[in-house]
Amino acid sequence: METEIKKLLPHRFPFLFLDEIITANEKEIIGRKVFDKSNDKMLIGSFPEFNFIPGMILVESMAQCGGAGVNKAGLASGFFALVSMENVKFLKGVTYDEEIKYIIKNIRVSNRLIKQSGVAYNAKNEPIAEATWMCARIESE
Repeated sequence: METEIKKLLPHRFPFLFLDEIITANEKEIIGRKVFDKSNDKMLIGSFPEFNFIPGMILVESMAQCGGAGVNKAGLASGFFALVSMENVKFLKGVTYDEEIKYIIKNIRVSNRLIKQSGVAYNAKNEPIAEATWMCARIESE
């Protein structure tokens, strides 16, 4: 699974925060991630007493899911970078070894801009984080 994600995203360990794209089309992308204490050691210093995954890592993971899904569905090409985030909300904590499901909505997709919104869900299908973000295509020099 990680091999497919590496083909869809430029991110690499330790900043690759997505395990799988389940479905991807012009309207919606669904993906998943399980953060693992043995593989994601750099994150365990955040809230160590509670075993929580840092909220901003969840948002980054959602954005990676959106980008990988756009690539998998063939909706845009090129190198895109995150340029803005809005309406970010952290609703519940999520712990290591718990599957996180992302449901990403494509608001606008072109070869220059991608605007998406997403919700991350825990194993009980409860929302844990949500956000809207925009990515812009970066032109190589």
